[in-house]
Amino acid sequence: MIRLNVSLITETEENHRKLIEAATELVAFSLRDKGCVDYDLYESKTNNDRLMIVETWESEKDLEAHQNTEHYLRLSPELRRYANVTLTRFEF
Repeated sequence: MIRLNVSLITETEENHRKLIEAATELVAFSLRDKGCVDYDLYESKTNNDRLMIVETWESEKDLEAHQNTEHYLRLSPELRRYANVTLTRFEF
């Protein structure tokens, strides 16, 4: 399995609002993708500018297929537009 922790840090309240909209839509679509075990959006209770997407995939093939879907190709650039994005990958 593959786990991705996607850290999102926004600089303005407006970007924070737009980021939540785009990330929420991405989560909703991604949960339907083949091989998606988990896909959640978390918001920090101590830092208003920080969110995290935690996603778990059954295989590399499933993750690659997800990264080529219409919703990922459309919404991933939106996340990068509204936040500084850092990705950490774990395999287990």
